[in-house]
Amino acid sequence: MTVKFILSEYVDQALAEALYDKLEDHSFVGKIPVCKGVIAFGSTLKECQNELRSTLEDWILLGLKLRHRMPVIDNIDLNMG
Repeated sequence: MTVKFILSEYVDQALAEALYDKLEDHSFVGKIPVCKGVIAFGSTLKECQNELRSTLEDWILLGLKLRHRMPVIDNIDLNMG
């Protein structure tokens, strides 16, 4: 039996949609277009990816706490009713 954790799956699917760019100073920026306002920076791509994951997790938790409408990602719907 496979155990699935909906929040973990949501985070993984959202991160699969992430876009990264290298900036003029050779640092990186990452964002997830479907998750408005989720953006992160890092001096390396790996650091940027880690920061983006952390930012996304905080964004999800705050959004759920404040009962914001969350985007449905890969048929995963975190919205209640």
